Formats: sequence, C-alpha cells, structure tokens
Amino acid sequence: SYPSLLLAIIIAAILGPSMTNTIITIALVCTPPFIRLTRATAMVELQREYFVASQVMGAGVLRLLFVTILPNCMAPLIVQATMIFSSAILEAGAIGFLGFGVQPPDAEWGAMLGTARQYIQSNVWLAIWPGVAIFLAALSINLTGDGLRDALDPKLKQVI
Repeated sequence: SYPSLLLAIIIAAILGPSMTNTIITIALVCTPPFIRLTRATAMVELQREYFVASQVMGAGVLRLLFVTILPNCMAPLIVQATMIFSSAILEAGAIGFLGFGVQPPDAEWGAMLGTARQYIQSNVWLAIWPGVAIFLAALSINLTGDGLRDALDPKLKQVI
C-alpha cells in the first residue's frame, strides 16, 4: 500500500548505494503490479468456455497453464511492462538523485542530476541534459505502451 517511489527510497536506503542494489530495489518495487495483473487476468480466463472445454477433454495442469491460460494473459502483461518500465526509469533517477543509487564514476541520469545541483548557477546544462534524457526516455516508453495497448487490446479494435 506504499507509493512505489517511497518504497523504492526505503529499500534503497536499507540496501545501500550500488548498481546491484538499485536493480534489486527497482525489481522489488515493480513486481507487485505484475502479480496483481497476472492473477486478475488468470481469474478471468479460468471462467472462459475454452478453459472449461480443455479441462473436460482431460488436459493436464501444465498444458492448461502454459497453453490455455498464459498466452491469453500476455497482452495485458506486455502493456503493463512498458508502463512499469517508464516508472522504473523515473524511480531509478530519483534514487540516484538522492544518492542511494548508482555512485560516481558510474553514469546514471539521476546521479548526474544530483551532482549537477552544486553547479546549477554556473553551468545549467549539466542539469538540463540528464533531465531531458529522463523525460524523453519515459515519454517514449509510455507512448510505446499506449501503442501496444491499442494494438493488442481486442476491445479497442473496431469492425468496419
């Protein structure tokens, strides 16, 4: 029930600053939405007629899972992955900006913004370019996710 950014900051503060700990933090924060979506989609698919028909025909549990249910859960999961990926970029940037993420000399946009803070009066470009890079990366991934949602959601397709 915690906001994802707050949870990411707490986990990063506990684990300490490093590249590995940043990856672990982002993975832990981004996992619950996938679990919730997979469960909800699977619960809907379990009520469909083709699943009941597969059960009646004697399909095994693994076949039901990997052939019947999981392929029909993939479209929402792919869209969710693109949406979560952009928020992961923002969270990694925030963690790096606060000093809990990747440490210099390794390059990370949030750490670059944090370092540029002290030079903002004399050289504003040190802060602008990493900020623009974070913005463009998150925006492009969000737009890709919107396009994938439009392409993969059968409810949005209109019959002409």
